[in-house]
Amino acid sequence: MPKSLLISPAEVRKAQVITIKDIPVNQYKPDFKKELATYGKDRLIKVWYDMVTIREFETMLNSFKTMGSWNGIEYNHKGPAHLSIGQEAAAVGQCINLTIDDFIFGSHRSHGEILAKCYSAIWQLDENRLESIMKGFLNGETLGIAEKAPYKNIKDLAENFVLYGTLAEIFARKAGFNRGLGGSMHAFFTPFGSMPNNAIVGGSADIATGSALYKRINRKPGIVIANIGDASMGCGPVWEAMMLASMDQYRTLWPEDVGGAPPILFNFFNNFYGMGGQTMGETMGYQVLARIGAGVNPDNMHSERVDGYNPLAVAEAISRKKELLLAGKGPVLLDTLTYRISGHSPSDASSYRTPEEIKLWQEADAIEAFGKYLIENGLTNKAELEALRTAVVQKLLEVVKLATNDQISERVSGQFIESVMFSNGKLEKMEDRPPELLQDIKENPRYKALQGKLRYGFDSEGKPVSKNKAFQFRDALFEALAYRFMVDPSMAAWGEENRDWGGAFAVYRGLTELLPYHRLFNSPISEGAIVGAGVGYALSGGRAVVELMYCDFMGRAGDEIFNQAAKWQAMSAGLLKMPLVVRVSVGNKYGAQHSQDWSALVAHIPGLKVMFPATPYDAKGMLNLALRGTDPVIFFESQLLYDVSEQFEKGGVPEGYYEVPEGEPSIRRQGKDLTIATLGATLYKAMEAAQVLQSQWGIEAEVIDLRFINPLNYEKILESVKKTGKLILASDAVERGSFLHTVASNVQTLAFDYLDGPVAVVGSRNWITPAAEMENLYFPQKEWIIDTIHERMLPLKGHIPTTVQTTGELVRRNRLGV
Repeated sequence: MPKSLLISPAEVRKAQVITIKDIPVNQYKPDFKKELATYGKDRLIKVWYDMVTIREFETMLNSFKTMGSWNGIEYNHKGPAHLSIGQEAAAVGQCINLTIDDFIFGSHRSHGEILAKCYSAIWQLDENRLESIMKGFLNGETLGIAEKAPYKNIKDLAENFVLYGTLAEIFARKAGFNRGLGGSMHAFFTPFGSMPNNAIVGGSADIATGSALYKRINRKPGIVIANIGDASMGCGPVWEAMMLASMDQYRTLWPEDVGGAPPILFNFFNNFYGMGGQTMGETMGYQVLARIGAGVNPDNMHSERVDGYNPLAVAEAISRKKELLLAGKGPVLLDTLTYRISGHSPSDASSYRTPEEIKLWQEADAIEAFGKYLIENGLTNKAELEALRTAVVQKLLEVVKLATNDQISERVSGQFIESVMFSNGKLEKMEDRPPELLQDIKENPRYKALQGKLRYGFDSEGKPVSKNKAFQFRDALFEALAYRFMVDPSMAAWGEENRDWGGAFAVYRGLTELLPYHRLFNSPISEGAIVGAGVGYALSGGRAVVELMYCDFMGRAGDEIFNQAAKWQAMSAGLLKMPLVVRVSVGNKYGAQHSQDWSALVAHIPGLKVMFPATPYDAKGMLNLALRGTDPVIFFESQLLYDVSEQFEKGGVPEGYYEVPEGEPSIRRQGKDLTIATLGATLYKAMEAAQVLQSQWGIEAEVIDLRFINPLNYEKILESVKKTGKLILASDAVERGSFLHTVASNVQTLAFDYLDGPVAVVGSRNWITPAAEMENLYFPQKEWIIDTIHERMLPLKGHIPTTVQTTGELVRRNRLGV
């Protein structure tokens, strides 16, 4: 526990000087005899062959993009083609000593990395294993087309398979590695350890860290490499990922047998440019990127600059760093020098750099230099190498014919895309092994305390149970989490204040005693990495629960939520699963930056499931639902409700396991005169309003708790509206852009003939959230709901509004933007 780590003022205030360890720069010394003994003749020649394959592959793509044809084949490739011409040695060298258990995540410029990793796997695996993988992938569909190109043996066929699978993916073909849904910037092939590549600069850093966490927590073999560019050093998630990967707790607090720090290597393919920005001398200040490691931990992240124009220098460095990582001594930072001869994309004329500079790097061309090195040492001759190059081009020609043929290589339908937006799986556990626990749940202090709690909020006389005696919303969440931790051995949770503190709102209290450190731990205040690591952990095969202490902090994790968690299942064509739950508390009383409901943001993003329970019964049942699924779930929890007891289910919150039906709203109060539908804590204001309507005007309001944002079944809402003819919607989100406007629009489309008037939406003011003392001016109150009904739906006899809810007021607010 952190309390065991004493911070002494006498020690930390002591005068001293920090000495930085040396950082190696280009220290590899070629030794051909040693290299030959290590790799053998055939492997060394194959290194050159792999580099040439990447060069010819990307030259072909460039030709299609710039001229619309290649070797007599015409094709209009409409998508992107970010090329890595010039960087082949760095990609191939990296993979020489990696196995299929070693994962690489890359960037938008990753064609070479995919080919290099897959070709390395082909070299290592025996023919039976290769054949089995190819036959099993997409039910043999990719293999069936790859077999149409000539081949000599299984390994030769495997090259066709990799070339076709990658190119078909780039050309958006159904038999591509990801059914054409990933495309050029997201293609990957997990059976060979080629993991998702990312179009967002630096986007792989925190995802790869999560994958490395998965390996360490679940004791899986291999290391994980995040291939990112030098310009990504300016991206927050990259720094956040390095902080998460470097935490001292891996060595000071985690069990020794877990193995130490996650095996993550941050490999910066340093080509000196981020689009047109020159990182050396212009947009960065590090001068030598490897020095960054000195600012992260005392080991300098074992950082090193390596000459990426020599594939064997890269291979040797990766071999050494892999040894460190497997020993739990990571993370590692590698500054791999390379150069992008091609522009950022084919439309880039490279006007930001001189022809002289490009020429200098072309003269140092790694392919030519390595070929010359092999010839000089008597391993081959120029004619043999040229014959290999010719064979590469011929093989590529046959693959291109297949990938550009609409009859042979079809595209998926829109219906298929719809089918892979969610996996909709239900898995009790991601792995079949005993979960690691510190105690039996019956010995857990919180579990024992909850046995004496009253699970329904009212006593036999109908009086409210005191908060001290009541089973609360936070307790319901605890029970759902504890159950899944005891069932799913892969499940891990992290975030700010998750351990010891008990979570910011006491949801996790008791889990510290139940779980070993590696299954529940505190993270840095790095919201991007918290969620991004969850993405990587989940897509690697584990179940992750991550917490954002306030909804407002979603802005810090925007890319990870909107571009990563939401998209990878569909971009993988359903090959990946995303069992990730992001717990998000929706605040109050803490002012403008801590009290916002941003449910509308995630509602807008395809690929996310979104839940917002308002009762303890639903909190447990919906979190149970989320934690058994295989889709990414944004799970909103209102801070107003953590100490609320169950007020609707008279049987109270069950002690055993149960789930709430996905997407189904709940009718909290029956009525016939109008419908009030709510989302989140506003349910209780709506119930108060309904009581006033009944007692003062005899109006019977039906109150519906939406509970779900996506998916959402509209049938109960429509049935109610058809009965009442009137609908008012309310939530604590600001009115402008609220998800409730989507509900209003859909209801007016689906039940227009049954409505007596337009649907009304009541939300918080379009202001900053004021201080707690003034929140009644900001958040919807029961009076707002009643006044809106009176002004815009159903005049209430004798009612004098205390707020202005007229249509004229709507016009005024919008005119002023408030």
